[in-house]
Amino acid sequence: MKEQKMIVVDDVSKIYNLYNNPGDRLKEALFSKKSRHKEFKALDHVSFEVNKGEILGIIGKNGSGKSTILKIITNVLSPSAGTCQVNGKIAALLELGAGFNQEYTGIENIYLNGQMIGYSREEMDEKLQDIIDFADIGEHINQPVKTYSSGMFARLAFSVAISVDPDILIVDEALSVGDVFFQNKCYKRFEDFRNRGKTILFVTHDMGSIIKYCDRAILLNAGRKISEGNPQEIVDLYKRVMVGQWDGRTQEDQEKVQQVVEKISGSRWKDQLNLNPKADIYGDGRADIIDFGVFSKSGELGSNVYKGEIFEIRVKVQVNEDHLNPIVAWKFRDVKGTELTGTNTMLENIDTSKVKKGDVLTVSFKQRMYLQPGQYLLSLGCTSFEGDRFVVFCRNYDCCTVGVVAEKGTVGVFDSESKVTASIG
Repeated sequence: MKEQKMIVVDDVSKIYNLYNNPGDRLKEALFSKKSRHKEFKALDHVSFEVNKGEILGIIGKNGSGKSTILKIITNVLSPSAGTCQVNGKIAALLELGAGFNQEYTGIENIYLNGQMIGYSREEMDEKLQDIIDFADIGEHINQPVKTYSSGMFARLAFSVAISVDPDILIVDEALSVGDVFFQNKCYKRFEDFRNRGKTILFVTHDMGSIIKYCDRAILLNAGRKISEGNPQEIVDLYKRVMVGQWDGRTQEDQEKVQQVVEKISGSRWKDQLNLNPKADIYGDGRADIIDFGVFSKSGELGSNVYKGEIFEIRVKVQVNEDHLNPIVAWKFRDVKGTELTGTNTMLENIDTSKVKKGDVLTVSFKQRMYLQPGQYLLSLGCTSFEGDRFVVFCRNYDCCTVGVVAEKGTVGVFDSESKVTASIG
C-alpha cells in the first residue's frame, strides 16, 4: 500500500538580502544599477517528505534553518525557490506567544486560535473544557496572557494545538519550558497522536527525545540538509557537526583513525570483546583511543558483567601532542541510542594535565553495575576544552556490546535494590 505524503518539501531555498545599514536599502531601490546587499541563504535546496502517521525530527545548530523551514511549511514565509505541499490541517507551536493576542485572556485566545484554524465558535465551545483541563493553569485562564509565565504559555499553546485535532502537529522547542510533569503528559499525547495516524514534525535540542520518539530524523547545517534517516545515526552525526568534526567524508574519518589504531602492536584487550564493525569513530587525531576493555571484579576480561557486581572499564589513550589535558569518558546506551549512564575524568576530578606527546594514558573506571539484564552499547571519548571551545580528539561511539547478566530483573532501566518485607495484621 502506497504511503500517504502529508508534507512534500521540494528543492526549497530561502534567500534574504542583508544590508550594512538601512540607508543602503533605499539607495538600492532608487539606484537599481548598483547592488548594495549581500545574499544570505537561510535554506539551500532542501527536500524531504513526511508520511502520514510519522514523527519526523529536525535537528541542527542554531541558525541551521530549522525554524525557517517550519515557517515555510506553515505558510508564515514563502520560499525564494522550490515548492512546499501540505496535505491536511496543521496546528503549529513555532514559538511562545505566536498566534496569541497579549491583551486577550487565555479563554479569548483559545477562541481566537480556533477561528484562525477554521473552527466555528460552536465547535470551539465543545472543545473548550478539554483545552482548559489539559492546560491546567487554574484561574490564570481568565487573565490576559501578557501576565503568563513562559511555562503557562507552553501549557496553553500546546493544549490548544492538540485539542483542535489537526492532521499535522508541528512543535518547535515549545515544550522545553514546561515542567517535567507537563512534558510527560505531552509526550504521552504524542504517542496517542501517532497511534491515531496523525503526523508530527518535531524540532528540539533534546537528542534523547529525538531518538525515543521519532521514526526518522533530518539534520540541517548552514541551510542545507546534510542527511536523513535513523534517529540515532543522525544524532551521532549532529554531535560531529557540533564539534567541527564533520566535513562530508564520514567514512574517510573512520578509516583514518582506524589506520592509527592498527599501528599499535601487541595483544589488545578489545580483541576479546564483541566489537561493533560499524562503530562511529572520529576526531582530530591529537590523541587516539588505542585500546579498551571491560573487566569483572576478579579481573577477567570479557563482554558480560553480572548485575550488582563491581566491574571496570579501562581505556588506553595515545597522546600525539603536548599540553592536551585530555578528558577521557565512557557511557552506556541502549539499542535505541538512549544514554543511560556514564562519567569522565573531569567529572571525577582526575588531573590529566601532565601528559605529553608520546605518552600512553591508561584510565580505569570502577563502578557497580545497576542496569537491568540485557545488551548495551559502550561508547568512549577523549576530548578537552581549549578556552571556551570544546574539542574532540577521538570518539568511539557504540564500540562494543556489554551484556548484563542476572538471575532476576526488576522494572525499568536500573535496579533500585529494594529490600522488601511483608507482614499480615
